[in-house]
Amino acid sequence: MTTPTTAPAATLLPDDTTRLRAAAAFVRDQETPALLRLLLPGLDGPELRALADRCRFAHAALLVFPPDGPALRTLLTAAGLAGDPVTMPSVVVRDRLALRHGRDAAGLDVRILRPDVLCADGERRVVEVFALPAPPGSGLAELAAAERAAEHEAHLAFEVLRPDPLVLRGLCALFARYGALPDGGGYNPHEDGTVFYFTAPEESKAGYRRVELYAAGDHRDLLAPHLDAHRSRQPAETLLRLMTGAWTTQALAACAQLRLPEAMSGTAPSDGVPARAAADGTGRTAAGGGRPALDVAVLARAVGADPESLGTLLRYLAMVGVVEQDPGGRFRLTGSGALLRADAAGSMRSLALMYGGAFYQSFALLADAVRTGVTGFEQLFGENHFDYFARHPDLAERFDQSMAASARMFEPLPAHPVITAAAAGPGPRTVVDVAGGTGGLLGRILAARPQLRGLLLERAHVVEAARRQLDAAGVGDRCGYRTGDFADVPGGGDVYVLSRVLHDWDDDRCREILGHCARAMPEHADLLIVERLLPEDGSPSLATAWDLHMMCNVGGRERRLGHYAALLEDAGLRLVGSGPLPLGASVLHARRAESGPARHPGPPRQR
Repeated sequence: MTTPTTAPAATLLPDDTTRLRAAAAFVRDQETPALLRLLLPGLDGPELRALADRCRFAHAALLVFPPDGPALRTLLTAAGLAGDPVTMPSVVVRDRLALRHGRDAAGLDVRILRPDVLCADGERRVVEVFALPAPPGSGLAELAAAERAAEHEAHLAFEVLRPDPLVLRGLCALFARYGALPDGGGYNPHEDGTVFYFTAPEESKAGYRRVELYAAGDHRDLLAPHLDAHRSRQPAETLLRLMTGAWTTQALAACAQLRLPEAMSGTAPSDGVPARAAADGTGRTAAGGGRPALDVAVLARAVGADPESLGTLLRYLAMVGVVEQDPGGRFRLTGSGALLRADAAGSMRSLALMYGGAFYQSFALLADAVRTGVTGFEQLFGENHFDYFARHPDLAERFDQSMAASARMFEPLPAHPVITAAAAGPGPRTVVDVAGGTGGLLGRILAARPQLRGLLLERAHVVEAARRQLDAAGVGDRCGYRTGDFADVPGGGDVYVLSRVLHDWDDDRCREILGHCARAMPEHADLLIVERLLPEDGSPSLATAWDLHMMCNVGGRERRLGHYAALLEDAGLRLVGSGPLPLGASVLHARRAESGPARHPGPPRQR
């Protein structure tokens, strides 16, 4: 918890009045090009003109602490500003205050108001006032005094005139080039705007330490690297966020367990609550992709939860983008949250339950796994996860469903040159899916290529689930099934597929699996391998995270491309090429070592 900074007590209204008058005078006297030159020393010529053409000085901001609404109106009037303001919640400043002072964000009702000012250059700008009511006895006196002394929220703001990704990236890069450093930011759903905060260069003559770039719309994809850059300068905060990552895993699992996404979509009747609950109890629904906004009390009845505890969970889910909170305190599902519905296309519900369940429990033994080389899963449950799941059908079904959550990585594969060539060949051609699970990839290939037949090799309990899935997909009449292990890879196929199989095993077992494939493959056959590849340069990658997961839970590993090439060579195969797939995956193309040049080599080999 952050210890609040203490500052000398100050009288409330006069101190805020003086500060507010100074901010209003500053706004009246400035114009964009001159202020940019003061703010970013050295900025001049074409770069100054380019910056001034793409953004304009919009406001100066400060945080005040009136006791109540009437006192706020008096404060504004005393500063020569409009006295009857319209306010909106300030999510960004509220969260920053909560983090700085170790407070519960829900107890800080920070509001934004923007009285306008007629400026010397004839334009109308505003003074952005953040107001946190601090009545006597509220316990906010020390926080208010500390904030007035430090002026953490005082800043200048420039509005981006035509915000698009290219312009925003360019403006952020230009600020950085002249010494401005990332200093946080956020997206405010109440006004659909994104703010990028910077710390002004030390040589700045603008009189404000912080600068804001404001862009209308939702630009959280561009905000993410900006926030990462800010956190890299705050090592304690960065480490604290990393330490609490497990809370997010469990919050998502709890969301799925409680069936919150279904309740928020109106598809999960429970305890007498109608299947489609009204957004506010009156039958109205709010904006947001047609998803209703629901009171916590309504949701608590729908899922059978304690309202206060559910509210805490929902606020956390809002912080990580799974739900959104509207100004009335109601919550609606986001696009990410909708993927936790069981009936969603590409549902990730089972994945959330797996990562928050058995795999989560075994991660508590990560240090022991590192010391001993024995997976945390095996230490906890007494056997490897394949055998354990085979004895627990419900968990096995959930695991198979969780694997299907990553099916998007398969989307390009039916168009791979190997598959295309097989479909165009004479006579019936067969795709053999080795350890193909419930047939998600094979079904996708057969649906896209009606000329092909399929053959799936799996364990007995998985084959029955695959048969049901492929029949439901309408391709079961073109698919055969073989019950067995890797030693039972059938011969005579034209294309063999190993999808997310090799990363489950150590190198010796991989050589065995690849050797079984090589012996079964006719000379003309091709092998496609789907895996995540560790980057050669150590850059951030999903494969690096999965490498840790495989080590702790499965006993396998992710590998670099060269490592796979060596394993293939040891098994009498040769790597022909590789190419990227969605979700950080890659497809590797291999053939028997003694076969001739590939007739359809596929994408160029990655380097």
